[in-house]
Amino acid sequence: MKCPKCNSDVETIAFDEVKIERCTSCQGLWFQTGELEYLRKETWMADYILDDGDPKVGKKFNRIVAIHCPECGDDMRQEFDEEQPHIVYETCPNGHGTFLDAGEFTDLVHKTFWDRFKRAR
Repeated sequence: MKCPKCNSDVETIAFDEVKIERCTSCQGLWFQTGELEYLRKETWMADYILDDGDPKVGKKFNRIVAIHCPECGDDMRQEFDEEQPHIVYETCPNGHGTFLDAGEFTDLVHKTFWDRFKRAR
């Protein structure tokens, strides 16, 4: 499998019983269906183990929006997190998975005071 953002090779990494793919270059993360939801609930140390890429590099690659699903090749769509709308990621329209740039998974699981405040408004 190749990274949908930079076309580099990916490596399989594991946390608990979940195996995800991480790009060896841009450090983006590919989660198959259900894995992201599971790991968001099981956050203790998951972000430190899985998302060790540089968030500055992730922000650079986040600008690339025209990407294809590494499983089926269809155009992926951009989505945002309902609780933290500043986090934008890509999902396969056919349900194969979700791609997060470096640093986005860590941001997703760590809600700040301001994230909670924005949600309450």
